[in-house]
Amino acid sequence: MAIEFTTPAGLDRASEILTAEALSFVEALHHNFADRRAELLGAREQNRRRAAETGTLDFLPETREIREGDWTVAPAPPALQDRRVEMTGPASPAKMAINALNSGAKVWLADLEDASSPTWHNQVDGVLNLRDAARGTLSFTSPEGKQYALRQDAPLAVVVTRPRGWHLPEHNVTVDGQPASGALVDFGLHFFHTAKLLLANGHGPYYYLPKLESHLEARLWNDVFTFAEEHLGIEHGTVRATVLIETIPAAFQMDEILWELREHASGLNAGRWDYLFSIIKYFRDAGEKFVLADRSTITMTAPLMRAYTELLVRTCHRRGAFAMGGMAAVIPNRRDQEATEAAFAKVRADKTREADDGFDGSWVAHPDLVPTCREVFDGVLGERPNQVDRLREDVRVSAEQLLDVASAGRVSTQKELAANLYVAIRYTAVWLSGNGAVAIHNLMEDAATAEISRSQIWQQIRNGVVYEDTGNTATRELVAEELQRQKEVLREEVDPQSYEAHFEPAAALIADLVLGEDYVDFLTLPAYELLEQSDRDRVATK
Repeated sequence: MAIEFTTPAGLDRASEILTAEALSFVEALHHNFADRRAELLGAREQNRRRAAETGTLDFLPETREIREGDWTVAPAPPALQDRRVEMTGPASPAKMAINALNSGAKVWLADLEDASSPTWHNQVDGVLNLRDAARGTLSFTSPEGKQYALRQDAPLAVVVTRPRGWHLPEHNVTVDGQPASGALVDFGLHFFHTAKLLLANGHGPYYYLPKLESHLEARLWNDVFTFAEEHLGIEHGTVRATVLIETIPAAFQMDEILWELREHASGLNAGRWDYLFSIIKYFRDAGEKFVLADRSTITMTAPLMRAYTELLVRTCHRRGAFAMGGMAAVIPNRRDQEATEAAFAKVRADKTREADDGFDGSWVAHPDLVPTCREVFDGVLGERPNQVDRLREDVRVSAEQLLDVASAGRVSTQKELAANLYVAIRYTAVWLSGNGAVAIHNLMEDAATAEISRSQIWQQIRNGVVYEDTGNTATRELVAEELQRQKEVLREEVDPQSYEAHFEPAAALIADLVLGEDYVDFLTLPAYELLEQSDRDRVATK
């Protein structure tokens, strides 16, 4: 067999997912689509270099007819008509999956990507949990004897699964001797085991697609969906996909992305941190014009972000697709009720802005936020399932507005430098321990937070930013000193064994990324190598 795989350590039921038939399907996906994936990944760097040389991006002249044409995506299936509250979180462990399904949200974004540390155990266990959820058998008993089960007294959230992005490999599966695509492994295993079960439940195989940079990458996904439907004998158009517009080139191709997926499209989503991270990454060689202010100061009301989100709503509704709002990452602090109430008030204001702007729903990262988000959207939607009929024809967005980084402010501080280093190291350390959804300072963070944090520091050094609060210039020497201070802070917060096993390698990786001359496109690529080594070491010591 041209496909080979390892069995995840400590997962007794892995064989239920890694069946010969499922792996044969994954192999077929790779034989049909892996070469195109590689070509498109290569095109990303070529496109980025062109943008950096010109210092700009624009809407594609060759697809003008698509943008100006009169067309819509396929009508949404009944299960996806109402998406006013979407709960996000990893598909593994089972406890978190059950809590998300029981949360009262309309949709659960079952994450195999940024909120999941991609250990082979987590990826296979996530698919196993989603298969069991589709069967209605998902349950869990904690070591203390507490039982978790799917609720019977109210509807469960509709599952929309997020596979990994095109750029990420899966080293535990090889096809013809080459590491498999994480995206095709995640999609292939999930689709094979759940598509027909979900259809029998009145739902379907629904997906969130991350990190796309062009409509051609959307076309590839569309062809994957068509192939998969034919392979399993499922009606064409059964798969539905919502695309995260979380890269700056994708913001210029929203119409084109929906067009390519039009028979499988469900909507678009606005992802804040990844979007800002993408601006730094894409224009890293374009000078001071694209230097972002401290990330904590860039709100969704900044003209730069307003242009992006309003264009998304207008594009989606013109095409009959759903516009999904961004993340509310707050988690309750049981010991500080006043701080929690203040944070919830900010969430309410943010969700109110989204609902008033025309979004059809939004994301939350904790079940306690579901009622707040639902109440806000109930106030705007009433009994209607969505507001796709609100076309926002008043919106006109130019390329210049999408690229107006200066409109978000210019303040950079050494205080935020320290915070970015702390968050990047802490998140990466926990990620290396096998957990991708990490609570930091009362926020539930995923990989996007670490990406924007480390990217801002690299950009500040590259451009010699002067910190407003100290007057110091961002240099490698200054950042290295601050990194050492944050290491000492973290050393005091965690136990010595954990610090040595995860925080030391995390700090070393972040140091390489922020102090290096060359920018690394994704933190998760070198971090995945460390994760794989850590997994091998754990197995070797057993």
